[in-house]
Amino acid sequence: MAEPAVSGPEGPRGSDEDRSALARADRLVWRIERMFALISALFIFGLMLIGVVQIAGRKFFNAPIFGYIDIVELTMTIFAFLAISYCERIGGHVRMELLLGKLRGRALWIAELLGVLVALFVIGVLIWFGYDHTIRAYELGDTTIDAHYPWWPSKAMVPIAFSLLWLRLLLMAWGFARLIVDPERTPVGVPLTGDIRRLAEQEALEAHALDDDQHPAAAGPGSGPR
Repeated sequence: MAEPAVSGPEGPRGSDEDRSALARADRLVWRIERMFALISALFIFGLMLIGVVQIAGRKFFNAPIFGYIDIVELTMTIFAFLAISYCERIGGHVRMELLLGKLRGRALWIAELLGVLVALFVIGVLIWFGYDHTIRAYELGDTTIDAHYPWWPSKAMVPIAFSLLWLRLLLMAWGFARLIVDPERTPVGVPLTGDIRRLAEQEALEAHALDDDQHPAAAGPGSGPR
């Protein structure tokens, strides 16, 4: 998997921007984010396989997997949180860009930095309470209702995933701060706000191309191979 291109052109290898401490830290955290995203994807795939075994075992052998519902509940935090920092890094999260899309230069970077600072505070609070909740579940021996699997490993995913997200947000704050100081510098370690109109046109073209592939006759005569 290649490093994300959403931060804009970071220059050729060996450039000043590429050798900066921010760029090195960004690449290091990006490797961890990719690993977390891969683990999350593997768990999703594994749960799909378990679901197939559960359905087949129940229907044909009257032997469902013991604690299947508990397993699903325990793995939900992995699906929901483990790849959240990866999503933040590539700008894949949903956010309102009606205002940000109209800002340019230093005003845009200031608005982005303010949003990141608020997120740092909120995620920091969630890390604190998530860790406290995990320790409490471990000390009390909290388990699932059916199979009595321990809850604390699942609950530990929340502070772990949010800690990586907090580190990513810290790097983004660093990246936006350097752009506020000098808006002409190359963006490093930050997702860029896309042009809403350009993104909408691109989605429309992709949808039209997909429709042509599914219904080639609708493209009209002469559109196919001669």
